[in-house]
Amino acid sequence: MVRTKRADFNALAERFGIDPVIARIMVNRGVESEDMEGYLHPTKEQLHDEGTMKDLREAADIIATAIEAGKRIRVVGDYDIDGICSTYILTEGIKRCGGAVDYAIPHRIEDGYGVNPQMMARAAEDGIALVVTCDNGISAFPAMEEAKRFGIDVVITDHHQLHYEEEDGKRIYRMPPALAVVNPHRQDCTYPYKEICGAVVAWKVIMGLYERCGIAKKEAEVFWEEAAFATVGDIMPLLDENRTIVKLGLEKMAHTKNIGLHALMERSGIDRTKLSAYHLGFVLGPCFNATGRLDTATLAMELLQETDPQQAIRRADELIHLNEERKTMTERGVEMALAVIEEEHLEEDSVLVVYVPGLHESLNGIVAGRLKERFYRPTFVLSDGAECVKGSGRSIEGYIMNEKMEECSKYLKYYGGHPMAAGLSMERENVADFRREMNARANLTEEVLTPKIHIDVPMPLSYISKNLVNQLDALEPFGNANEKPCFADKNLRVERVFSIGKEKQYRKLRLVTESGCPMEGLYFGDGKELDEFLSTHDRIMITYYPSVNVFRDVESLQVMITHYQ
Repeated sequence: MVRTKRADFNALAERFGIDPVIARIMVNRGVESEDMEGYLHPTKEQLHDEGTMKDLREAADIIATAIEAGKRIRVVGDYDIDGICSTYILTEGIKRCGGAVDYAIPHRIEDGYGVNPQMMARAAEDGIALVVTCDNGISAFPAMEEAKRFGIDVVITDHHQLHYEEEDGKRIYRMPPALAVVNPHRQDCTYPYKEICGAVVAWKVIMGLYERCGIAKKEAEVFWEEAAFATVGDIMPLLDENRTIVKLGLEKMAHTKNIGLHALMERSGIDRTKLSAYHLGFVLGPCFNATGRLDTATLAMELLQETDPQQAIRRADELIHLNEERKTMTERGVEMALAVIEEEHLEEDSVLVVYVPGLHESLNGIVAGRLKERFYRPTFVLSDGAECVKGSGRSIEGYIMNEKMEECSKYLKYYGGHPMAAGLSMERENVADFRREMNARANLTEEVLTPKIHIDVPMPLSYISKNLVNQLDALEPFGNANEKPCFADKNLRVERVFSIGKEKQYRKLRLVTESGCPMEGLYFGDGKELDEFLSTHDRIMITYYPSVNVFRDVESLQVMITHYQ
């Protein structure tokens, strides 16, 4: 599908000193002409005022009062990238204000998601007077009861959707009885942009705390790195201030003073001068997530807090090793899930609910994501936990997963999440009913279930230049809701094909346009399928993204092929 938004692209190009193609892409992204300068050159002035977030001032005052009284404070986070970064931001920020603070990150298997009654009981034993949650807490009603029993004050900072109940056709939202609840999804919160991650909420709280404690808010800019990391890692839309946060965070991270992050980038072979959102989401992020999946997320937290360079390298190597182990387990998990789908004929369902008893519960979400991409269906992957069946869901455009789970909540013990991702638990005997009910309520049309490729510009390969590629960099960071631009060209002759990769599984093509312009194309999909296609086709149409290849100090243009037919 070709995007067809209209504007005077040549006039916009002249006004902002850019190629008309760049102007067209921004228009396709919904960027108004008056916002284009800020889109091309984001600044911190584009960030929203934290003071507009409901309960933020109250939360800052409660934390500051506890610090002044010398009370012990505990930050309770979560075991994914967002939870780890949130925990780091709050812990270090409170420490900067002189607070007696420690942290606790739930163990995925032993504790489950978020703060729970057992963690409140442990806090009471440790003499904790105030618990501050981050990236969790909005559904922690049992934990709030336990905190009340022990006389522990609680401040919740979270970004997940609130639970609700239907009464007379209206949604009645439920909110835990904490002293302060900072969450932009509150119905009474006027914060102008709701889709921020838990780490950004935590960072905003720290800015409020710094102001309350007489510390320059500018000092909180040190946390841009973690806020950016979490925004990409939690797959937040890279729109509005999220895009600005990631842009600023990447610039700061390229010169990071965090010894742990520096070590992880170095050991991962990342050139920090070319650091991008891709590295956060697909290189560094999985290393952080692997700690919470296979061990304990405190390993990642300790890396962020490390001050000794040699110890940081050892910790970084440990995270990388865990991620390699996770990759191997994931491949096996996908094979197991595909076997279940084939055996139970689940591919006929509109919503995949795949129960894989032998799958490590920490891999449910990754496997669900792989199956979603393969079948293009909303997907839940379930496996056996210690006490019940646990699962994770990954969704597609047009299917709001958290709302559909609300409709089937009678089968669930716990559930929560976003429109595109969710977590849940249930009794084993409810799995079949949950699958049946989710499919009965799916209301998914063939159009929604058909994957779509949105082409920004049908652009001949001959139009590509180094200058255009450099200008495309100004549109970074790319990610959720701000994907890499998609270009297309057709009637291309494939002059030669080379097998590349360690196992010769990928392909390099020498393409020639109808006008005779040559171009190298790289395809990192299934090379054998491409070979089969080319055996019966002498011309090819591709979607692609252009780049500059540097080999032995010689630059040449090339395209990364994403789809073909």
